Amino acid sequence: MKNKILFVLCLLSGLMFINAGLNKFFNYIPVPDDLPEEAMSMFMAMTEITWLMPLLATFEIVGGLLFIIPRLRALGALILTPIMFGILAHHFTLGFGLAIPLAMAAILVWAIIDNLGKYLTLIK
Repeated sequence: MKNKILFVLCLLSGLMFINAGLNKFFNYIPVPDDLPEEAMSMFMAMTEITWLMPLLATFEIVGGLLFIIPRLRALGALILTPIMFGILAHHFTLGFGLAIPLAMAAILVWAIIDNLGKYLTLIK
């Protein structure tokens, strides 16, 4: 039962990362009008670096796909961990919308703990 719950949560989380990555390429989700000024200026600063958004989007898509596949979940978690740190830092800095990033971070931590044996073989 635990594996089924983890699979569903990783599937949903992976799909959210894939959606976020595809949105960076195709811009199909409109930017909310009530976005704080700090968030808007941070986003504009990130778009000034022309290679950053395509790189981030690629890693989100690839990491999300790997995170969905149980055999490759450990690698997907490694790819998504720095992205998740950036998302959490962004939301903690601006102080809004923390529920979804915290839930996704908890799912990522659960997947990392579940695959701890795979990471320990890398260290040894």
